[in-house]
Amino acid sequence: MAARPIGMFDSGFGGLTVARAFMDLCPDESLVYFGDTARYPYGPRPLDEVRSFAHEIAERLVRDHDVKFLVVACNTASAAALDDLARDLPIPVIGVIEPGAQALVSVTRTGRVGVIGTVGTIASGAYQAAVHDVDPEIVLECGACPGFVEFVERGETTGDQITILAERLLEPIRHAGVDALLLGCTHYPFLARTIGGVMGSDVVLVSSADETAFAVRRVLQETGMAAPAGSEAQHRFISSGDPAWFEALGRRLLGPELATADGHVWD
Repeated sequence: MAARPIGMFDSGFGGLTVARAFMDLCPDESLVYFGDTARYPYGPRPLDEVRSFAHEIAERLVRDHDVKFLVVACNTASAAALDDLARDLPIPVIGVIEPGAQALVSVTRTGRVGVIGTVGTIASGAYQAAVHDVDPEIVLECGACPGFVEFVERGETTGDQITILAERLLEPIRHAGVDALLLGCTHYPFLARTIGGVMGSDVVLVSSADETAFAVRRVLQETGMAAPAGSEAQHRFISSGDPAWFEALGRRLLGPELATADGHVWD
């Protein structure tokens, strides 16, 4: 069990923020990452459809790659399918919503915070429920940011167009007076410079990537599934879209560990 890899998936490149944090925190662990780039973005899709995609990918990771743990490194998929996956799969499953909510509440000074995410994530109410579970007294302002994911998936993380879009989409959050903002989509940390510039230096930006990695490590240690110290980690990356594009952009976003990407074509 300990020698088996961790499975992780996202609609595309966003989950690489979680993969990067996990690889840095758990250097002995092997990873199989699936980016469903042929079907991104998940955010505008009906949650039932996203739930179906999540089951399809999870079952493939378990069956074909014998993963010992599944990380749903996508906020929309976490909102749509996490409970079902945790119930149906024979391995532990963790998403990014609960760790992100806990981190957000821990940094606020005023008790007034914000969350931005895809249309699907915000409409699901998952973050509203998660933040309330951590602290019912927190005042939460939520905002959907359609278009952010598409910029990242094209490799555009700075520029005038992104700034103009961010100013328009973030205006309600900024005027709500929040002192902490959770980037409730794993793509959004790649836009942190622009988002931070719009929100101002008094607002703390929170990413769930590090908190999710810490949560995974804790479960691995508590269950005895952690890889032995000194294990030679092997990382595999799979894309349902163009693997050459995934390699090129993914390497820019993640680092040299993404040497190659395998392709997968849905039936």
